[in-house]
Amino acid sequence: MNNARLGIPLMIATTFVFAVQDGLSRYLASEYNTVLVVMIRYWFFAAFVVALSASRKGGIRRVAATSQPLLQITRGVLLVAEICVMVIAFVKLGLVASHAVFTSYPLLIAALSGPILGEKVGPRRWVAIGVGFIGVLIILRPGFSVFAPEALIPLLSALMFAVYGLLTRYVARKDSAETSFFWTGVAGAAAITLIGPFYWEPIIGNDWWIMGLLCLTGAGGHYLLIKAYAVAEASTVQPFAYFQLVFAAAIGLTIFGETVDLWIVLGAGLIIGSGLFTLWRERQKSQGA
Repeated sequence: MNNARLGIPLMIATTFVFAVQDGLSRYLASEYNTVLVVMIRYWFFAAFVVALSASRKGGIRRVAATSQPLLQITRGVLLVAEICVMVIAFVKLGLVASHAVFTSYPLLIAALSGPILGEKVGPRRWVAIGVGFIGVLIILRPGFSVFAPEALIPLLSALMFAVYGLLTRYVARKDSAETSFFWTGVAGAAAITLIGPFYWEPIIGNDWWIMGLLCLTGAGGHYLLIKAYAVAEASTVQPFAYFQLVFAAAIGLTIFGETVDLWIVLGAGLIIGSGLFTLWRERQKSQGA
């Protein structure tokens, strides 16, 4: 099934919800410890995953069944760690700069697909990857802030997410998407709960409402994403995932008073252009072109 007219709006709606989630995370993590914020968010996410799995035919036992539990657990732990790193980036750099650098993750997936999955990366895709990382360097300002630790935080997050994405591809050879989704939520929640209580602090006043909204946007965004991939092919809707940068930038500018300069626009343009070309080449390759 490839209903692009429905899948594309669903993907755009997904990116909007996730951008709102990022804005809420940025606020809460500036007031409370990042691990605490992500842990509470993951508790709700895990409950959503378990409830969704229980509603499927065969229930949780069938959905959770896997022949590669260590890889699935590794994926879940890696994703929750990546989210913590990215939320720290939101606080240190802001939504605009963080997302501009994070958009390089499809290029990292393409670059690492050879050594991790054994996929062949052609010369044209290598050129696109190189151009994309020129965009990253433009954003990070070579010789000025590229060596500042906070400037590298979103790049680390992108690298972690790229490895997570490749592991997801790998386990998909044996496990269904719903099985991987189950382990993503449950393993991640279990992992962060091991350390989260040590960072517990009271959440005061209306911040509980914001935390609740954060949890709802997390579950809602994943639900929309599942629906988008259910009605349309990934190669059709994936390019529209870049709308998250647009929405996140709008939130950063209007709510948090962030700024966008020419270097961020130029760098992000190179990254997105390179990423779209890489996605297009992957689609051509899958079609035997």
